[in-house]
Parts: sequence; C-alpha cells; structure tokens
Amino acid sequence: MTFSIVARSADGQLHGVAVASKFLAVGAAVPGAEARVGAIATQAYANLAYRPQGLTLLRTGVAAPDVVAGLVAADPGHDQRQVGVVGADGDGATYTGAGCHDWAGGQAGPGWAAQGNILTGPEVIDAIRDAWLAGADEPQFPVRLLAALRAGDRAGGDRRGRQSAALLVVCPGGGYGGGSDVLVDLRVDDHPDPVTELGRLLDIHTMLFGKPDPATLLDLTGDLAAEVRRRLTALGHPPAGDDLDPALDSALDSALDSWAGVENLEERLVPGRIDPVVLDHLRRLS
Repeated sequence: MTFSIVARSADGQLHGVAVASKFLAVGAAVPGAEARVGAIATQAYANLAYRPQGLTLLRTGVAAPDVVAGLVAADPGHDQRQVGVVGADGDGATYTGAGCHDWAGGQAGPGWAAQGNILTGPEVIDAIRDAWLAGADEPQFPVRLLAALRAGDRAGGDRRGRQSAALLVVCPGGGYGGGSDVLVDLRVDDHPDPVTELGRLLDIHTMLFGKPDPATLLDLTGDLAAEVRRRLTALGHPPAGDDLDPALDSALDSALDSWAGVENLEERLVPGRIDPVVLDHLRRLS
C-alpha cells in the first residue's frame, strides 16, 4: 500500500525515511529513526512494533540485515509485512512477505533500502534506486531523500492512487534550537498530490529553519544597514537610537531579532550580519 526509502547520509550523521501511500497519514505509521542509530520503515499491514524493536536492535549494534531477519522471525504475520532498515553503517536491508499485494518488492545497497507494495510495477523501485544513487552530490540529505521519493511517484507509485506522504530525518542536535535530534518531521496526511505538497513544505522548512551559510552572510554595515533599519522601521520594529548612536549596531541586531522572531526566522540570525535568505524575506514584506 506504500513505497518508501530509508537511507543514511554519506558521513553517517543523518538517517531518514521518505514515504508515500494511498493511505491516510502514512507518516504516523511507517517511519521511525534515531540519531546515530538508524532508520526503519514498516509497511504492508504495518507492524508498528517493528519501529521500537528494530531501533533497539540497531542501538545494540545488530546489523540491518540481521535486524530484518529478527523482526520477521518473531512475527507470525510476517507473510504480509514489508520492512526496510538502515543502520549506522553497512548495507541497508529490505524484506517483502510472500503475501503482500502485487506488485511488491524492494532493493537495498550501501546505506539505503527501497521497498513498496501495491505498486504499478518494479519500475517504481528502480526509479527510487536510480534517483537515490544519482543524487550522491546533493548536499542536502532531506532534498536527496525527497528526490528519490518523487522519482518513485513519477514512475507510477501506488497503483491505487495518491493520498499521503512524509519525510523524517534525524541527526545529532539537528532539531529546533539544538534541543532535539529531529531535523525534519513533515507530513502530508490527505492530499491529491502529497509528494509535491511535501516538497513545498520542505522548501518552507528549509527557509525557516535551515542554518545560514557562513560564506554568504552579509555584514550589516553602511548602505545595507541603513536599508535594513528602514525596512524594519516600516514593519514596526524600529531600532533604537539614530545614525550617530554608538550603540546602533546592537540596536539593529535587537530590532532584527524582534522581527525575525515574529517571522520564525530566528534560527538564521547571526549578530552583526544578515543571511541573504532573511534579507530576501525582509525585502518581500517591506
């Protein structure tokens, strides 16, 4: 009823799952992941216990193929199950029970596994595999995962149609404010084109919560500082003081902090400088 990819970044720091299905809120059932440990997708009459059980096995150092073997062996309903697992290192692993609805199957390789059931055909998994491997130079791991999912969707996907999609990515300290390991957790629960909608959400997520690129940061001085000050004032966040005030730089930072907090862009702030993403958003609004 579903197609998915579970994967690990080349440096081993990120793990994730991208999934789509003709099933309500597939993100609530299929994906599981833990930073420094691995990722798992359980589908086709999904056994939700696979997620905690599989991650526990990975945490103790069990390799992905052995995790899959252990989960399947302990499950009397394994004939109708499908699961994909990736660990902290080594090859990914996938399993498709003989009782899964056609077409059903999967493929796996170093750091990835793709699987699906009730698909239009094996070309869906081939497309996911090819897109994943072709994206090796993509610097943004969530984007690479989504591109693989999109390729499967375009190749036919779930033969019953489309309904939901999800993207889960974890890495150490990757969450909001560094307070969790969940870098991305996006779900489209019921939509006529869920994979496209998931892409739109990922773009917004990247704009709001992506980390600024040090190479592109602009100094808040001279004409640029004057422009930012003017635009912040127009938006109701005027910096204190005037052009002769020696505290103007810190006042500008404070005003920018105030405005960015309202716009949910606080993760992109750097004192004394401005991220072009933040500047573009400021210009669009003022």
